[in-house]
Amino acid sequence: MRKYGNVLRSSLVALLLVSSLAGCGVVSNGDDKNTEKAVNAKAGDKIVIGMSMDTLKEERWQKDRDIFTAKIEELGGEVKVLAANGDDATQLSQAEQLISQGVDVLVVIAHNAEATATIVEKAHKEGIKVIAYDRMINNAEVDYYISFDNVRVGELQAQAVIDQAPKGNIAYIGGADTDNNAHMFKEGAMNILKPLEEKGDIKIVYDQFSKDWKPEEALKNMENALTANNNDIQGVVAANDGTAGGSIQALTAQGMAGKIPVSGQDADLAAVQRIAEGTQLMTVYKPINAIATKAAEMSMAAAKGEAIATEKTVNNGKIDVPSILLDPIPVNKDNLDVLFKDNFHKLEDVYKNVPKDQWPKQ
Repeated sequence: MRKYGNVLRSSLVALLLVSSLAGCGVVSNGDDKNTEKAVNAKAGDKIVIGMSMDTLKEERWQKDRDIFTAKIEELGGEVKVLAANGDDATQLSQAEQLISQGVDVLVVIAHNAEATATIVEKAHKEGIKVIAYDRMINNAEVDYYISFDNVRVGELQAQAVIDQAPKGNIAYIGGADTDNNAHMFKEGAMNILKPLEEKGDIKIVYDQFSKDWKPEEALKNMENALTANNNDIQGVVAANDGTAGGSIQALTAQGMAGKIPVSGQDADLAAVQRIAEGTQLMTVYKPINAIATKAAEMSMAAAKGEAIATEKTVNNGKIDVPSILLDPIPVNKDNLDVLFKDNFHKLEDVYKNVPKDQWPKQ
């Protein structure tokens, strides 16, 4: 953490600084370290935001990093990014490194919702606020949480599949058991699926998480689901586009791809290409520009000690975390243009494997 002995050397100077801050609207929680960081953010030091990321191996997270970093720089700060590539010990070590470098705020995209609680504790000991980005950190005094309505994501996924397969056997291919979001997606999906199963309309014949969100784990799960049910499956609710890809690979091997509706999430390029080609039914688009931009604004405000307006709270097992939850958007073959309008993907990239005479007119 930065030390500011020269600034606060005399009690008189300190008193004057505190008095001036009262007129600037800086909020202190009574922690001297937090107050010290807010004082110096106001005094003109460049704000440094630490970003501890689960992984950068997936396309989606590269976009988050780039948009977040660009916005912080636009607002006059800088970002230090470290990615753990799905390893809990590495993420903790990297977070400690960022904390020791004196970042003003730490933004965490957690690999493990439970293990990252230690990061929050260590950051708070140094007066550094923590924002949980997209994924909640459980059982910790997280300062803020920003994400999408993840229960709603699961509901959108399941409803889309059910609309195409209202009767029969449904397989649920989940995400990483260690990721709190994966449980929220499943909760939302089951909000739709369970009542239909109770009515006798459908049967949930397979329900498994996929370790670390890996497509190859989803492939194994889908192969097991097909084997256990003699390929008698009418729909697949996959928790994200990576698990959808693994599921579709298994379906392809059985000549079933494109015949069975499969959901997804994140609007990865490979997934929306599959939607254009007809092998994946839908994805849930979570406008990354919106979450990354808002998170950057929150980070800068928190670094300055400013209060951040939130309309909701999410309980993480320890506290009700002040939260901002954005709206997800279901995307299928009929509304892929929403991705083009947001400059999230280009039409020529999405339809590259589709005959040009079948491309939508622009």
